[in-house]
Amino acid sequence: MDNRSEVRAFLTSRRARITPQQAGLPAAGHRRVTGLRREEVAMLAGVSAEYYARMERGNLSGTSEAVLDALARALRLDESERAHLMDLARTASSTRRPARRRTAQPIRPGLRQLLDAMTDAPAFIRNGRLDMLATNRLGKALYWPLFQDPARPVNMARYQFLNPGADQYMTELDTQRASAAALLRTEAGRDPYNRELSDLIGELSTRSEAFRTLWAAHNVRLHHTGVKRFHHPVVGDLDLAFEALPVPTDPGLTLTALSAEPGTPAHDALKLLATWFATLEHTGPDPQPSVAVAVAVEHHSPGGGEHGGHRPQ
Repeated sequence: MDNRSEVRAFLTSRRARITPQQAGLPAAGHRRVTGLRREEVAMLAGVSAEYYARMERGNLSGTSEAVLDALARALRLDESERAHLMDLARTASSTRRPARRRTAQPIRPGLRQLLDAMTDAPAFIRNGRLDMLATNRLGKALYWPLFQDPARPVNMARYQFLNPGADQYMTELDTQRASAAALLRTEAGRDPYNRELSDLIGELSTRSEAFRTLWAAHNVRLHHTGVKRFHHPVVGDLDLAFEALPVPTDPGLTLTALSAEPGTPAHDALKLLATWFATLEHTGPDPQPSVAVAVAVEHHSPGGGEHGGHRPQ
């Protein structure tokens, strides 16, 4: 991805979303542009119109952090957008390097042990490309539909945009897709020479109109906490809170854990899911996992039948 084009598109899109009223400027007279004019952004940032025009043409090389901070305030950038601007400026000021392929980032034994110790919460470790590099047993059970795709490594964005079953498994697929595209855009700014990342973005852009539309918006985000909603083929609807924690000792890796409040249907469904997966491991994969489900339900609900409001699918 060309840094100048990225800078130009990002700054233009951020400028276009701010009205003069939001910036505290008069809106009198005919305006040919959506949002602020270049000279208005320059005034708000305390730089000359010529200097800002140079930046918006894609040249951030040598721009000081103080100027970038002022520009971030003028454009009302949030935390993720400011970090993205800094990443773009860092790339502009560095020596251009050819795109390169990365060796697979190993998961340290200590991290694997931590995942395995989390027996009551689905958890996984991903990289910035949204590859799921490691999961605990409950995490694999929760994300079982992703593991049915033969492509490896398991990639969350590829599943969301290209798998026809994603809209049945993810009940808020549009939100999940928007988040995935923004996370990939953020990673592209942080690591612009990652060949695997560029290949994935190219694949999604070629095969998914939804991805092309979201990618063109140049939105970025930091994904730390929230709620993920699923319709799992075994236990039905699940609303799970998540925490996404960057791994300081392994830059680029994020550990995500999901949980449900005890006593809720989602918490009961996780327990059923754990039993189902243990049965599946014991009996071997069942394409319709009906046998494993029946055993799991029987284990949790004397006499069989529904459990916790979730009917096996």
